[in-house]
Amino acid sequence: MSALKNFLNSPVGPKTTHFWGPVANCGFIVAAFIDAEKPPEMISGNMTAAMCIYSALFMRFAWMVQPRNYFLLAFHASNETVQLYQLSRWARAQGYLEKKEPEAQQ
Repeated sequence: MSALKNFLNSPVGPKTTHFWGPVANCGFIVAAFIDAEKPPEMISGNMTAAMCIYSALFMRFAWMVQPRNYFLLAFHASNETVQLYQLSRWARAQGYLEKKEPEAQQ
């Protein structure tokens, strides 16, 4: 019971935005997992790239803020992972990641 009380009253507990910010970001991760089943032609490359930049910046913020917010860092690292996957799907569908045959030298 003491551990629960300490968590509830901690600087990163559920009474603070340090807790609810990461919980709200969980929606981005869930949406990206759901979108992984959709055709890659439906992916917005610009929005996915913006989400990658957003998560990268906030991973740094989560690391630098005091008290250090590992919860926020974990959620943004997860979001970065799924967004990079979506971006790779989009790039493959657009033909940016096609394997090019080396030209024969004469």
